Amino acid sequence: MLFTSYGFILFLVVLFVFYYLIPRKYQWVLLLGASYLFYALSGLQFLAYIAATTVCVYYAGCRIGDLVQSESAYLREHKHEMTKPEINEYKSKMKARKRIPMLLALFVALGILAFVKYTDFAIANINLIARALGSEGGISFWTIAVPLGISFYTFKSAAYLIDIYRGKFQPERNLFKFALFVSFFPEVIQGPISRFDQLGKTLYGPHDFDGRNVKFGLQRIAWGFFKKLVIADQLTAAVRTIFEDPDHYNGAFVLVGMLLYAFQLLADFSGGIDITIGIAQVLGIKVQENFLRPYFAKSITDYWRRWHISMGAWFRDYVFFPMSVSKPMLALSKFSRRRFGNVIGKRAPVYLATLTTWFATGIWHGSSWNFIAWGLANGVIILISQELEPFYDWFHGKFKVNHTFAFRSFQVVRTLLLMSTIRLFDCYMDVPLTFRMFGSMFTTFNYQVLFDGSLLHLGISFSHYVLILSSLTIVGIVSLLQRSGSVREKIEGQPIGVRYSLYGMLILSILVFGAYGVGYDAKQFIYNQF
Repeated sequence: MLFTSYGFILFLVVLFVFYYLIPRKYQWVLLLGASYLFYALSGLQFLAYIAATTVCVYYAGCRIGDLVQSESAYLREHKHEMTKPEINEYKSKMKARKRIPMLLALFVALGILAFVKYTDFAIANINLIARALGSEGGISFWTIAVPLGISFYTFKSAAYLIDIYRGKFQPERNLFKFALFVSFFPEVIQGPISRFDQLGKTLYGPHDFDGRNVKFGLQRIAWGFFKKLVIADQLTAAVRTIFEDPDHYNGAFVLVGMLLYAFQLLADFSGGIDITIGIAQVLGIKVQENFLRPYFAKSITDYWRRWHISMGAWFRDYVFFPMSVSKPMLALSKFSRRRFGNVIGKRAPVYLATLTTWFATGIWHGSSWNFIAWGLANGVIILISQELEPFYDWFHGKFKVNHTFAFRSFQVVRTLLLMSTIRLFDCYMDVPLTFRMFGSMFTTFNYQVLFDGSLLHLGISFSHYVLILSSLTIVGIVSLLQRSGSVREKIEGQPIGVRYSLYGMLILSILVFGAYGVGYDAKQFIYNQF
């Protein structure tokens, strides 16, 4: 069920009404039922996957929690009788015991994800290797349907389990409450990847009707609809036209396509997150922000602090940091320092951890080599930027331009172009083709198409270009205003005539300019594929 479909709007209206009519202590039960109904509508067979992950992680979390309580009780009773080495030895043994249920549950949860998402990718590569070695046969593809949002709810569950193991919080002892955390329907399509200690604070508690919360939530939903329907879906035709026919649309068209896709993806993904956060706010639930003006970033590192924040934080906390300080990495550092000197020794673990993290980030996005190449490209550019920091420091110390508007603008444009270029791996879905089309921007001199009307034959009329540009300008202005605080708060402080004129224009823009209606092919959110 699409967030922007009529059926989903009806689903929300019914949910919102009953949510505030029923006794407050049953609100979370209604949300659990609504979440599983929403999930079932994507395919009843997929319920088995999310239920298996939920039950497995739940019981593993409870087992770890029991071991933590047992350890605390034992130390309270016997600590005064034990020496410090004995205490450390006991803690080490208990840590090993806690690690067993964690690893088993992670194996099941991540195994389910790997099975449904990467089986055919593995088969394709096995067949490729076999053919290279002269074999004529091959393994048949299994063509397994990928459950809705499996990457998102699996990562939520994994983070929950690891955090319990680390002693960050106690496990949730109510299976059904934990099931709500895993399946919470606004987040299941495209995140954010919420942490239990953040989302759980407001997910279960009774919520009285709060007119201000409801109004702000509905405004956020409408803003998400505006981004999705008026910008993202209007750009779909041109983006598809360019990238589905690379033989015809090369050179300058690649540049146009990658920029159009950049703004389509921003409007689509951030619009979906706006809808998610807005729905949660209407329900009185706090969901973390997932975007912080990413297209105003001045470097790729800065960009990834602003774009899909919850995903970046997940890979940082559960892949990069643990790997960086692991015993194998420390051993690698010592070995590299001894064999190659301090310069290589201190870089080798960081390089390996960074590239491994970005490899994992790439394959999380999709089971194909183009996503792996996309991830590694991000990692390589970030490492190159880190190596160039001494040069940057020298340059800024000598020329004093880093605080000028012109240089900051250059940094923003440079970062946008770099990220858009890397996303060509996503656009063409084929690594050699991506490099060929990137090269065509410099070898096919057809830049006259930017001015001869060719862009009007991509499925977007001149009036629609004006509409999209105007809408993007509005989004940019709102993003700049957000630097000094909530725009909704600012609007709330205006006279009633101004407020409702702005609300009316937003709704009217969606109804008049949005891509929907009879004959319209509703577009699923781009990040739903991940």
